[in-house]
Amino acid sequence: MTVAASTRGRSKGLVLTAMIFAVAMTFIDQTIVSIAAPTVQHDLGLSSSGIQWAINAYLLSLAALFAFGGRLADTVGHRTMVVVGVIIFAAASALCGATPHGSGAEAWLVAFRAVQGLGGAIMFPAAIAIVVATFDLRSRGRALALFFGLAGGLTAIGPIAGGYLIQWTWRAIFWINIPVALIALALIAISKPVTEHRPAPIDYRGLALIVGGVGLSVFGFQQSALWGWGNPAIEICIIIGVLLLAVFCAVELRTESPLINVHIFGNRAFAVENIILLIAMMAFIPVFFFASVYGQIALAEKATTASLLILYFFLGFVVCAQIGGRMLDRIGAKRPVVLGCALAAVGFFLWGQHSTTLSAGAQTIWIIIAGAGMGLMLGQANTDAINRASRYSYGEATGITQTVRNYGASLGFAILGTILISDFRSKITGSLISRGVPGPAAAAQAAKIAQLQGGSGNISAIPGFIRADFAAATRDVLYGMAIIMAVAAAVALRGLRRGVQQDIAQPADVAEQVPQVPGRERGIRTGDL
Repeated sequence: MTVAASTRGRSKGLVLTAMIFAVAMTFIDQTIVSIAAPTVQHDLGLSSSGIQWAINAYLLSLAALFAFGGRLADTVGHRTMVVVGVIIFAAASALCGATPHGSGAEAWLVAFRAVQGLGGAIMFPAAIAIVVATFDLRSRGRALALFFGLAGGLTAIGPIAGGYLIQWTWRAIFWINIPVALIALALIAISKPVTEHRPAPIDYRGLALIVGGVGLSVFGFQQSALWGWGNPAIEICIIIGVLLLAVFCAVELRTESPLINVHIFGNRAFAVENIILLIAMMAFIPVFFFASVYGQIALAEKATTASLLILYFFLGFVVCAQIGGRMLDRIGAKRPVVLGCALAAVGFFLWGQHSTTLSAGAQTIWIIIAGAGMGLMLGQANTDAINRASRYSYGEATGITQTVRNYGASLGFAILGTILISDFRSKITGSLISRGVPGPAAAAQAAKIAQLQGGSGNISAIPGFIRADFAAATRDVLYGMAIIMAVAAAVALRGLRRGVQQDIAQPADVAEQVPQVPGRERGIRTGDL
């Protein structure tokens, strides 16, 4: 190997490392806040719906702005937008950690969590584009496998790291992003990744439609626990949100330079895989929050111990992700996706059945099985979707799948969070009435407890009947996840075709421009969480 070739190799490795550090924050923050939720909620005096908004605002912002971030990066420059995204993300993290006490705490935290999502939406697609541009076709698959594998694996580390960080202060779960951001900026400055950009009009009309559609549809579900389904504002928000998304699709079909190329959904397999991802993500990201809160409230465990529930989930996930990846290469996506969805449905259902025993040991095997099912299907559905759209750019296909995934996670979080609060309130009301509390007083007290307001912060002091009621409400959430995954299995069984995908032939000049993820280079499957 010549000195020049060796230097180029080191330079490419440095660019890849810089991009991994840049996106690491976005993966960590999908889950790290979940484990600290009870602590943050008590310290700041947030309502239960408020802490859920603090988590969901991040996912919602990613879903609504990811496509915009990709187009902005193509227009302004990928390296520029990675740097801008990292700075925005780090600054928002610092401000989340500096959330003041008082009546404005909830609005402050939710707002800057949304700004974190903005930073991630700007940074992530630009980072992928830099990795794709840095590596040639022969080495790109391995580079992307490492990129998604290391960065995506941090999703699992988030809750575990959070459990230890909050022993010092819950604010550290946000401040940990600052040194990561500084390292990323330093590596970018040293490696100087070379990128090109092409000035083009930005589809602001499409941006307004997708932000409004995603925001209103999720807002309606999220607020239903507080406002009640009898409030017409709930139905109005959801209906208008869905209509805006439908209008967005219609407008994008006729837009010369669209925010999202919806023509790609003409590829039936790509469309089916994205439907599966939308459904599955309604359970995948929310489970971290619900498992963390369940462990601390129902089981009365410390955050570090409660994080073991998530560790069990990822144990099953990681092992079966490897198995699913080999199945994808050998027999195609249908079998691992169908089996994975079905296995996850069974795991969530049996986990729910055993959640009311208030024994972590009785649930461990079912948690592992639920994680195993998700591992078997999730990466394979994602990889197959991108490979099915191989006549389009890798970045464009990835941008669409990430938008769909984050929207699914936001929607699932809102719906399942509503189920949790409503069921918890109903069960507490019944428990209080059975203890002689008059109906109206029981309902009022249950509403306050269901929002977990005014607690002492000492989780171990929570009365046993309230712990049992919370476990029962969590059981219903897990049953909901089982239904979600059963629906995903049905869609996969009916919509996917058997067999290994064949590469789509392309002209030589197009093949050099359109990055592929062929054959054995589908390594992104196991780490693309």
